[in-house]
Amino acid sequence: MILIGQYDSPFVRRVGIALTLYGLPFDHRPWSSFGEADKIRAYNPLTRVPALVLDDGDVLVESHAMLDYLDGLVPPARAMFPRAEPARHRALALAGLATGLGDKAVSLFYERRLHKEVSEVWVARCRTQIEAALAALEADRATRGSDYWFGDAIGHGDVAVAAVLRFIAEAHPGLVPMAGYPALAAHAARCEALPAFQAVQQTFIPPA
Repeated sequence: MILIGQYDSPFVRRVGIALTLYGLPFDHRPWSSFGEADKIRAYNPLTRVPALVLDDGDVLVESHAMLDYLDGLVPPARAMFPRAEPARHRALALAGLATGLGDKAVSLFYERRLHKEVSEVWVARCRTQIEAALAALEADRATRGSDYWFGDAIGHGDVAVAAVLRFIAEAHPGLVPMAGYPALAAHAARCEALPAFQAVQQTFIPPA
């Protein structure tokens, strides 16, 4: 398999971390959706990352679909999205909230970076959404005493939360004082200390 995209994207990174945790072999193409759009377009007409080129040549272009596919390559007991309900929909809900938070953080960055005239209405909306999602995640994580969100085994939601928190910290310095979110800060620190997170990382590079 080939994973396309830079690891400063939380969406690319979550897939790279899952591949690494699963021990699945893959090649990484750290192409920028801005500077190397033509290369990416050959695999994804949306010119968006991540893109995952499968061994048969098919291409997946959305991170959740990629993780769902990878879960099918490992034994059910190792899948990082549970197969059985209600554990499955709870894990999906966590991952969905985390990736939605990531979407808002990316949108806020582009508004400030790429638009000559910044919409303060849009900025305020994104900030409100980011703060509300963080508050909900913090409240939930604070009720759980386990190493990871749903127990002793890491899941895709755990990875998504940690990857998005790092993106926010690097793309929006000072936006989110993590002292106000101690449970999330501890969660991110635990995840970032893992070898897979150390192996799959990149300092944020703003688009030119």
